[in-house]
Amino acid sequence: MYSDASRHPGPNTGVVTMPMSEEHKAALAQGRRESRAIKAYLEALRSRRPGRPVTAESVRKRIEAINERLETEEDPLKQVELRQELLDAEAILKEVESKEDLEELEKAFIEAAKSYSERKGISYTAWRQVGVPARVLKAAGIPRTRQS
Repeated sequence: MYSDASRHPGPNTGVVTMPMSEEHKAALAQGRRESRAIKAYLEALRSRRPGRPVTAESVRKRIEAINERLETEEDPLKQVELRQELLDAEAILKEVESKEDLEELEKAFIEAAKSYSERKGISYTAWRQVGVPARVLKAAGIPRTRQS
């Protein structure tokens, strides 16, 4: 199909492939683990809303209060509004309960961040600009100034 071997190298192109060493495989695996941990933490930080954190307990209390109001509300328009408020609160509860625990993600970030930063040349300032708290960077051992 291809006449030019450089465009489509085949088995007779003279290219020699060397098997990867165990150290190289381990380094690649470590890089993938660190990347996953850091990405998960950064995504969790990005999805956090400003203000007081929403907890499952606070949403359950809100659902209970809505249900109590529904029992006594006689106005059909108010009932519809309350039912929608209840549906919204139940959706929020499901979301809050299904999210990964930020503390676990933070722990994994702290374990991976220094090595990842050194390997990728990522500075303290870059981490801060994407929202990583200073206390987390300190715990990870990332210095305020980047050392080359």
